[in-house]
Amino acid sequence: MQIEFEGTYDLTSTLECGQAFRWRRDGDWYSSVIFNNNVKIRRNRKGVEFCSSPDDELALEPLVRGYLRLEDDLDGIYANINRDERIGESIKRFTGMRILRQEPWECLVSFICSANSNIGRISTNVEDISTKFGRAIRVNGDVRHTFPTVDVLAEAGEQPLRDLGLGFRAKYVSATARIIAEGGLDLFALREASYDEALESLVALPGIGDKVANCIMLFSLDKLEAFPVDVWIDRALREWYPAVAEKKLTKKAMRPWAQDYFGRYAGYANQYLFHGRRLQGK
Repeated sequence: MQIEFEGTYDLTSTLECGQAFRWRRDGDWYSSVIFNNNVKIRRNRKGVEFCSSPDDELALEPLVRGYLRLEDDLDGIYANINRDERIGESIKRFTGMRILRQEPWECLVSFICSANSNIGRISTNVEDISTKFGRAIRVNGDVRHTFPTVDVLAEAGEQPLRDLGLGFRAKYVSATARIIAEGGLDLFALREASYDEALESLVALPGIGDKVANCIMLFSLDKLEAFPVDVWIDRALREWYPAVAEKKLTKKAMRPWAQDYFGRYAGYANQYLFHGRRLQGK
């Protein structure tokens, strides 16, 4: 099915920039499991083309459109965040890269798994969790699995997650699953909450600090002002922004500094700086 739209969209950078972890590339096509469907997608001259199974593509189209954030006004966002030469270089290199609107539960677990890890290992963790506890979807001989529900992981417990190689992260995933399964937090409701309210709710969960909470808010809860500070952003800000180095800001202090500097779309600036610094020299 074809989704036509105007404007730029760098699908490769969007799907490979470290915000989602189950996309696989095969030539022009990318495949993943989103909204409990095996979805294949590619960029073309008119927009993006996708196919899905088992659900009807017409029914899934609004969800895919929202997932890709096709409604975002990138020109307006660039006008807001293009404050200096460094962010300008990243915007020029990755023009069309967008933030995704992911399913909050999978996003939350993915970024708990990101603690002291890297993109390759996170991808393996998330895929292994899906294979072990999710539901199989078979399409033309290709088998992928849905991401397991909160209830399934709450019931599974900690040890099976440790057996998958999650290490210390297993106890946090398990404990958080139990809290949410028992009604301790409505993740989708946080999309309507303020940034501060969402942050307070998320950091109260096991294994979720400021960085992970800001990742979850940025990539799944529509908080485009969120600004996660990981090792790459720490390096980017210290190396590229003299004010940060001069003030000797801690990682926690970098976040409000950057939000004030880049404004309401600080999260977009974050992803462009992250991707630019991670791929520096490549």
